This record gives sequence, C-alpha cells and structure tokens, in this order.
Amino acid sequence: IGSGVIVRPTGVVVTNNHVIQNMQQIRVTLNDRREFPARVILSDERSDIAVLQLEGVSERLPVLNLDDGNDQQVGDLVLAIGNPFGVGQTVTNGIISALNRTETGISDSGSFIQTDAAINPGNSGGALVDLEGRLVGVPSQIYTQSGGSVGIGFAIPATVVKFVLGQAQAGAKSVKRPWLGASLQSVTADVAEGLGIDRPTGALVTTVVAGGPAAEAGRAVGDLIVGGDGL
Repeated sequence: IGSGVIVRPTGVVVTNNHVIQNMQQIRVTLNDRREFPARVILSDERSDIAVLQLEGVSERLPVLNLDDGNDQQVGDLVLAIGNPFGVGQTVTNGIISALNRTETGISDSGSFIQTDAAINPGNSGGALVDLEGRLVGVPSQIYTQSGGSVGIGFAIPATVVKFVLGQAQAGAKSVKRPWLGASLQSVTADVAEGLGIDRPTGALVTTVVAGGPAAEAGRAVGDLIVGGDGL
C-alpha cells in the first residue's frame, strides 16, 4: 500500500516507482472511496517516480498543481498527505528542513527536499504541499532506526516530478536525461586547501569521457566547476 497524487483531471496520477514496482495489478482508491484500476504510463527507477492512468474515469477529477518555481526556502511550512501504515488518509505538518540533499545514500540521481513532517511507510508517493496547496514534492524515503518517522524524511522535488510527467505524457517509454560525460565529486575542506581556495565550493572533475559533451567543452580532470548556465 502506498499513496499517490492526481495531477491531471483525466486521472493521471504520480506516485513512487517503488510503490508499484513488480505489481501485476494496481487499484487506486480516492478519498471519496471510489476505486479505479490503473495502468502504468511510465515508471522510472532512478528518480523513483511512476506515472499512472486511472481507467474508467468519466468526470474531471480534482488535482494538485505542481509548484516547480524552485522558490521554496528552508523553514517553510509544509504538509505531508498520505496513507501511513494503511490507516487511511492522514495529514502531518512540519517544515522544510533542507533543500538539495544529494548525499543521502538513497539515490545517485537528483536531489531531495528534507522535511521533519512525519512520513511513515505508506506515505510513499503521496504529497508534500505548501500552505497554498501546491505540490512541492513527493515523499520517497526516510531515515529511521525503528521503522517509523524520526523527523528525517526526503521528498522528490516537484521539478523532477514535472520532468518525468512531461516525458510520460509525450509518450516516452523511458526517461531520457541530459549527459555531461564527466564524473564529479564534492569539494571537501582538504580538497579546497589543495586547490588554494578559501572555502569548499563547486564540484571537482574526476573523470572525462572522450568525445563527450564535457570533453568537447574543454573540461579536464582536476577542473573545478563553480557554476553553470549563468548560475
């Protein structure tokens, strides 16, 4: 049992890939207790996002709008909505504890929103919304020693959800991602000292694929990248 979010009035739902992975039959129960069979439009293991289509929808369904403006800030109040432990729709509240969490051990792809809103098994694939009711993220994983919430949860940002959703609705069978053609590592204090910079910043190029985009742009092993595309 997991959770999901209706993002299109025709019955398009987003959830986590790990919620529906290897399932032979999927049924979605709405808050008003209506049930619909669903089929997978696109499922992406790296982002842990799956896009479903409810079947037999005869009317427009209410949706959550995606907030992909990247204007969230640490300390913003958020609500987590899901079905923890299968008890039924539940709302918990908290704040955004951190943004752009990448070194979580959860995934080698993308970054996460960290929140202290209570997220438990069954919340996966549900909604992390701001106080204007916009979807800012999809809860995916938690750090826990007990199996329950300890206030360290991670949600996939709405920008990533929108990216996968767009490819699904364009008819893609798999998610196509940009390719840099290089491997990067975080800059530690020791690395910063060795590079002669006053603080750890940017990313260090550790490998470059011959003929790849990074090589064609003149990047080499040992380069320090401190920005991109005007950032």
